[in-house]
Amino acid sequence: MNKELKLMKGNEALAEAAIRVGCDAYFGYPITPQSEILEYLTREAYERTGMVVLQAESEIASINMIYGAAGAGKKVMTSSSSPGISLMQEGISYIACAELPCVLVNVVRGGPGLGTIQPSQGDYFQTVKGGGHGDYKLIVLAPSTVQEMVDHVKLGFELAFKWRNPVMILTDGALGQMMEKVELFPQIRRTTEVPEWATVGKPKTRERNIITTLHIEADKMQEINLHLQKKYKEIEQEEILYEASGCDDAEFVLVAFGLVARICQKTALLAREKGIKVGVFRPITLFPYPFNELNKLADRAKGFLTVEMNAGQMVEDVRLAVNGKIPVEFLGRMGGVVPTPEEILQTIEEKFVGELV
Repeated sequence: MNKELKLMKGNEALAEAAIRVGCDAYFGYPITPQSEILEYLTREAYERTGMVVLQAESEIASINMIYGAAGAGKKVMTSSSSPGISLMQEGISYIACAELPCVLVNVVRGGPGLGTIQPSQGDYFQTVKGGGHGDYKLIVLAPSTVQEMVDHVKLGFELAFKWRNPVMILTDGALGQMMEKVELFPQIRRTTEVPEWATVGKPKTRERNIITTLHIEADKMQEINLHLQKKYKEIEQEEILYEASGCDDAEFVLVAFGLVARICQKTALLAREKGIKVGVFRPITLFPYPFNELNKLADRAKGFLTVEMNAGQMVEDVRLAVNGKIPVEFLGRMGGVVPTPEEILQTIEEKFVGELV
């Protein structure tokens, strides 16, 4: 079967990718602007692959269903939007400690509180720094196109099972709702193979597996934490993804992820028309974060402008990466407001170019 080209909405494209990747089950709860994921899977999934799709009674219920099904070695996924992901944090911490693979999707909306259904990037801290309790990490992918909404589902499951770690796809309401042409990969059959670590009762061929996150003795809990930290260091060495556009000769670099990185591409074109050499650096993995790559880029550039749809979250990691080599400025929009290419260019001129004249 050849790859297919279709015009699809971001949420529906992501749901279609979940079916095609051979996902065993989806447990979720509707919340705008991600409800189409659940709706599409409810309509399409079971008859095509036998995939279980269940609307749980709450986000808390759905993440604990993910915990149980992932513990059985199944390929499972959930999705929600910002307030719903907040409700899942305890369960996500359990899953990370138990080292279970799964894919989580956050179609971010403006906050805090119930906020708005408009797009935002205000969940960066929650996602990258660990929104739940304990010293755990999610692998975090940040798509910037509907095509990447598809591709990151497949990549997400590959990384989740490779590292036995939950993977978060951090997207936003605009990408979830916009329609673009996508190339869909062929259907992958659901597997009946059971990982050796899965809980499947007590087979005759081996001892039973016990998955738990409750370890009363401090020494045992420290041992588990040290093991996890070692794994996260290995992930940082092997799985960093980023995109650098026009950065080789750039005097000023825009640093942005997701939807905003696309807007910055237009800003870079406008800037170069005015003789200002601007490049765009887009982290694709938010954990692991491309600290070293940004640090090296700071040896050539005169200044970074971090652009986000929040009050200033990823900018802290950019400043850590730069380590004081060059100025790092910030432009943020909140509450569902999306920055324009023109205002980003104006900020470059005000923060950097004007000072050099």
